[in-house]
Amino acid sequence: MKASFTIFFIAFFLNTACTAFSRSGSHLNSNSIHQYLLKDTTGKNNTKKETGPIIKKKHNPKTATVRSAILPGLGQAYNREYWKIPIVYGALAIPTITYIYNNTWYKRTRDAYNIKITNDSARFPNIYPILKNVDPAALQTYRNSFRKDRDYSILWFIILWGVNVVDATVYGHLKDFDVSNNLSLHVEPTYNPMLSAPGLSFTFSFRNKHNIVKPLPTAR
Repeated sequence: MKASFTIFFIAFFLNTACTAFSRSGSHLNSNSIHQYLLKDTTGKNNTKKETGPIIKKKHNPKTATVRSAILPGLGQAYNREYWKIPIVYGALAIPTITYIYNNTWYKRTRDAYNIKITNDSARFPNIYPILKNVDPAALQTYRNSFRKDRDYSILWFIILWGVNVVDATVYGHLKDFDVSNNLSLHVEPTYNPMLSAPGLSFTFSFRNKHNIVKPLPTAR
């Protein structure tokens, strides 16, 4: 009787211990797997890389100025005003062509004048055909005129190159200028008692876009 009671007690104890151990083991395994998954999504094993905000590079007007001074149209390209590049080169082409034309005829009239004024018969065939019968006084006038026009062509080329630089600089500064609806202009008539004359008053208003209250969306 005692032996059977002892065997029954031992079996009951082993069964209870095994059941408790299996339950605790499964609970530990599920907790460890859950913790591993959380660690994997937030730890080093996470292969997804975080990307920061995209910062737009600020437009630099000085760069546009320097590039236009080096090569015409390069500053306009930096300002993304590509349609101005043909205009720049078209404007510079005019004094370039006139320079070539005036310089060519200046050399022809100069050589013809020098040959005729010195009576250099050996070089007479070198005179341009249409200048052979022209009087030396007229050749001198033509020579001076072509030389003056040639010099003006150089001056106009420099001026237009400078205009190209100024254009790139001005529009480089205006590239980031705020021309949105946040700007307003108020004009009103005024009277100056010192000069006893009427005048106009111009008032620019710069509104902060963060202070504009937008209406709340209506629920449907």
